[in-house]
Amino acid sequence: MMHFRSWLALASLCLPLTAAAQSLTLDKSVASTLKKVKADDVKAHIQYLADDKLRGRQPGTEGYQMAVDYVTKQLQSFGVKPAGDNGSYVQKVRLRRAFVQPEPLLALIEDKKVPTPLRPGEDFVYYPNPEQAKVFQETPLVFAGYGISAPELKYDDYQGLDVQGKIVLVVRGAPKSFPSTIAAASQDLLMIMQNAAKHGAVGVLVASTNPKGQLPNFKRGVYSVLDAKGKVAASRSYVPGVGLRLVGATTAATLQRLFASAQADTAKVLSALRGGKPASLPLRTVARVDFGNTYKDIESYNVVGQLPGSDKTLSKEYVVHSAHLDHLGVAAAVKGDSIYNGAHDNASGVASVLEIARLYSQLKDKQRPKRSVLFVLQTGEELGLLGSAYFAANPTVPKSKIVADVNTDMPTIIAPLLSVVPLGAQHSSLMEPVQRAAKYLDLSVENDPEPEQNRFIRSDQYSFVMQGIPALHIKYGNKTADGKNNLSELVQKWRADTYHKPQDDINGLFDFEAGVKYVQLNFLIGYQVANDPPRPTWNKGDFFGGRFGGARR
Repeated sequence: MMHFRSWLALASLCLPLTAAAQSLTLDKSVASTLKKVKADDVKAHIQYLADDKLRGRQPGTEGYQMAVDYVTKQLQSFGVKPAGDNGSYVQKVRLRRAFVQPEPLLALIEDKKVPTPLRPGEDFVYYPNPEQAKVFQETPLVFAGYGISAPELKYDDYQGLDVQGKIVLVVRGAPKSFPSTIAAASQDLLMIMQNAAKHGAVGVLVASTNPKGQLPNFKRGVYSVLDAKGKVAASRSYVPGVGLRLVGATTAATLQRLFASAQADTAKVLSALRGGKPASLPLRTVARVDFGNTYKDIESYNVVGQLPGSDKTLSKEYVVHSAHLDHLGVAAAVKGDSIYNGAHDNASGVASVLEIARLYSQLKDKQRPKRSVLFVLQTGEELGLLGSAYFAANPTVPKSKIVADVNTDMPTIIAPLLSVVPLGAQHSSLMEPVQRAAKYLDLSVENDPEPEQNRFIRSDQYSFVMQGIPALHIKYGNKTADGKNNLSELVQKWRADTYHKPQDDINGLFDFEAGVKYVQLNFLIGYQVANDPPRPTWNKGDFFGGRFGGARR
């Protein structure tokens, strides 16, 4: 899962998780096939993909190519047909690694006085611009609160604020009244940038509100995806095709200084924002920006396979089962180990998709799903959901024919799977097949126990959502066999000790039988969607459906 720090339009529109689910009746042959998932098969996939010889599966490396070759051979062995570029199993993804050149400039001109340079790396940092080798700008700063425009929730930081041709200063966050998935999406940097660009801004500076907070470190570069013409096709820190030229981050001290120059009370402004009242204002400061960028381009690949549907008409539509294939490669040593194997994150998710593909392939002709099924193993998730962003925007099948994405990312199979959290399902009709599948497997369906983790926007299903495609991601719930229902405590401890560390290897904590049930659940969700003649739909009035529903064409 991509590491970030940082729901429905109205809570009343949520499909209640406690609602009684309809029963799911399976053909005896399908039910029998479902039982063929084996814990040893799940383990074997994880063991190979998380082996030291793959060196952490970093995109562009020999180890990542070994992972591509492995999953391709597995799909071939199941009879899954190629669905990548030019009749192959792969879709090429061109990644650009961008760096800011030394000595970037950010100088503040207050009340037309002599410019005061800030200290790069201490007072500010810039995200590299992946398309412009040189960026120069001298323009006024404007404070735009959280940078949010959400008319669905009667909130707009830009109302009455002129930011045309200016740099907007924002703080990360959302009003307390926002449902958690909407709050998470609203403070996502990409949505902040898109909204700023929509209002005519030329730049965004994200200010910390924590006096002890650290600036992000971009010494290893920032990645984007290029199209065939060398233009940026997807990025988490740049919006192509608009006038937004610079994105950066500043400290709380810089925020305080800018407010002081504008004779604004920092505490009152931030308090108003937290209370759901926009507090935007012009700042009496002009910013002088000057920095250069350098690039290193590499090639990576998504793996794409398909099993054709059985219905003459519905077979032209697709249900996607996805998981990211990459991890962090080789980096700083922790306890003497520098290979970030990514056994849970996300060899376990890839293993799940492979076993889901095996299940589909074992169905008899009469039980084959009506719609076609795509299996997509994506690159660059750890770099910013890049492989999925590229595939979702430029799929190897018509985008308008993709009806849903069932994503699999770090299911965290460390204990018996007794309950699940279907992240994103509450926004669409996908909640119904989730509830039926969970009931069939005797699993409880719960609300997210950790909404503050912003998990809905941190994994590849969000790339499909941004293209208007209903999507979900099944995570563990809290239910435990002893009735204490505190699994999140074990997960939090595991996360502190293991997540995004070399210790996430095959020798760590695993419950492979939980992996079996996870495979069965995700298969049943996708299988229902693939057989139901009506396409999945966004819930009426849904925030994400309203925001992105028009993108699927």
